[in-house]
Amino acid sequence: MKSDLFYDEISRRLYRELPKSSVQSHVMLNIEQFEIGSRYVTAKVQNRFGDKVTINIQGGSPGIELQESFFKIKEKIETLSYAYLVAKLGQDDIIFVRKLPVIGQRYWLLIYEDTLLELSVKDVYDELEIIVV
Repeated sequence: MKSDLFYDEISRRLYRELPKSSVQSHVMLNIEQFEIGSRYVTAKVQNRFGDKVTINIQGGSPGIELQESFFKIKEKIETLSYAYLVAKLGQDDIIFVRKLPVIGQRYWLLIYEDTLLELSVKDVYDELEIIVV
């Protein structure tokens, strides 16, 4: 792929690393609208049971805390290593990718990643793909 299709060098490198096998769970979240807080953004998204559940994106040390109703995970949450986040930005579908350590589980999906927070505030994507390995 051409490098101008990627948000940055990190996204290009991680895109080639996306797992083709050994995926524990894979979800696509459709985000209608972000609500902007003082140091975070939230959005309501539909989980696999049809319920509206909150996702929270904030800055800080990179990591993700999973919400059980989004993911069908066969193993204990403590055994999971990473989650890849993939979003296509804007009308040009620029590819943004990040790899975050799975740090736990919450009643809502909590993502710590500075750049994703900035992109959320700018409202440049409406789908977020999460691949848990």
